Amino acid sequence: MILTIKFICDEAEGFSRTLRIDAERTFLDLNRAILSACGYGDDQLTSFYICDDDWQRHAQITRQDMGSGNPDEDLYTMEATRLSDFIEDEGQKLEYVFDPFSERTFFLQVKRCEPSGSLAEAEVTAAHGAAPRQIADLDFSLPAAAAVTADDEEIFGGEDIDLEDIDLEGFEFGEEGAF
Repeated sequence: MILTIKFICDEAEGFSRTLRIDAERTFLDLNRAILSACGYGDDQLTSFYICDDDWQRHAQITRQDMGSGNPDEDLYTMEATRLSDFIEDEGQKLEYVFDPFSERTFFLQVKRCEPSGSLAEAEVTAAHGAAPRQIADLDFSLPAAAAVTADDEEIFGGEDIDLEDIDLEGFEFGEEGAF
């Protein structure tokens, strides 16, 4: 069976890609096709979620076995899971997490299932708009509330620390007197 899958991202207006892929291919093959269609590198821990009609997440298919430790939880990896294991009908919805640090996703939907035929490789059949950046710029700066205030200096002391004022008895630092 040949699947036609369209995917969009709500943060990039006008962006969409449509691709065709054989249902007997793996989720890893679909992962690679999506990355290629967007010009992304293959260096992130991406994952898929099988969703219901209301986009509620259910089964997760991960790039690697992340081993939750729960023996009752089913683990699916992209390499070992065929698309046909989860996709049987037109309209099937999936989420693809392409930026694991910021939980940014593509929304995928199966638009067509062709019952016969096969494809050796996935193929992009439509591409519109520019793909969003693969990894969001993360802001590691401290919030304004974390800035040192005059009150902090009063509480903690605003003067330089004199090591002679520190009582080191009871602390072990390796060699005696060495830091």
